[in-house]
Amino acid sequence: MHAKTYLDMELLRFTTAGSVDDGKSTLIGRLLFDSKGIFEDQLEAVKRTSERKGLETVDLALLTDGLRAEREQGITIDVAYRYFATPKRKFIIADTPGHIQYTRNMVTGASTANLALILVDARKGIVEQTKRHSFIASLLGIPHLVLCVNKMDLVEFSEERFDQIVADYKGFVAKMDIKDVRYVPISALNGDNIVERSTNMDWYKGATLLHLLETIHISSDYNHQDPRFPVQYVIRPQKVEGYHDYRGFSGRISSGIFRVGEEIMVLPSGFLSKIKSISYVGQQVNEAFPPMSVSIELEDDIDISRGDMIVKPNNQPEVNQDIDCMICWLGEKPMQIGGKYILRHTSAEVRTIIKDVVYRMDINHLQRDEEEKSIKVNDICRVKLRTTKPLFFDSYKKNRITGSIVLIDEATNNTIAAGMIHS
Repeated sequence: MHAKTYLDMELLRFTTAGSVDDGKSTLIGRLLFDSKGIFEDQLEAVKRTSERKGLETVDLALLTDGLRAEREQGITIDVAYRYFATPKRKFIIADTPGHIQYTRNMVTGASTANLALILVDARKGIVEQTKRHSFIASLLGIPHLVLCVNKMDLVEFSEERFDQIVADYKGFVAKMDIKDVRYVPISALNGDNIVERSTNMDWYKGATLLHLLETIHISSDYNHQDPRFPVQYVIRPQKVEGYHDYRGFSGRISSGIFRVGEEIMVLPSGFLSKIKSISYVGQQVNEAFPPMSVSIELEDDIDISRGDMIVKPNNQPEVNQDIDCMICWLGEKPMQIGGKYILRHTSAEVRTIIKDVVYRMDINHLQRDEEEKSIKVNDICRVKLRTTKPLFFDSYKKNRITGSIVLIDEATNNTIAAGMIHS
């Protein structure tokens, strides 16, 4: 495959979620194996490990469970990222843990996903963790969700059992804001309906899981309505022949479409200019859109630096120092109301203080607890923040890029919270 062809292929990011032992790692291993997405030496290493463990078959879950503790216990602890490609699309998979105490890992893996695979054990049906992970997927604004009813071989590939689980889940998911939900009966261990259609479930007329991943429409998931370009770096080649006067502003387009010749506004200064040129992968293009990383040259010499944002004069983000957001607390130390932290938002970095906890989410019962102000690791809550400088943001529901933040501990430089802004 030529590099240019590979670069032009659409990228799908998806995350797996579900209860412990639902088969998430096995599913990913099966996807990688059946789609020829692993190298021979990787497969040989997994075969040797499987033999040492006394297994009769190759344990495909070992392709993602890399930590020693994961292999010993047969569970996933950390978020494991795997990359593979088919002729139709590139994929980044985040294999996330199923345990309650690793909720923060699931949030981390799902934060950039286009799609979530929620696994359900066909014998157990919809359980508490299924609801918890579905709620988090909804909270994170993941546009597509696929409920994989796994281990169908252990319920004799029963159509009735599959239909019952689908009916139960539809009743639950109707309460949440998830636009697109699909249902696939599978056996990750045996490969039924993963890459090849299952002969054991000829009653299922839908697509196999890989075909679904290859064809699900994701280009409209990006916000093309609100032009936002956070500046990450100023390019001044100076000594390069032909670029003595070049001054480009580089970064990744968060949303909207930018075209050569169009008028733009720079925040926070409010200065106006027009786009002179757009460079993408060393080529000049007439327009750019998410998730392209580009360099934009303006007609006027405006003082712009990292953290500034290029927008359209008639379509501007909210500008405020008071931020209302949902956050997942990632830090081992409890949250301090009145505590000071570093806040990172797109390419900007400011200091912030936590003014108040509005409520903590009871994830088990999907209820708000307005009395509980103590926030510990893995808790999800709504808070009010005050920043030292104004941020340029949209609500997370409108724009997942300009509506997200992370909080950093000033002392350790550890990321301690991930947040979604409400306007």
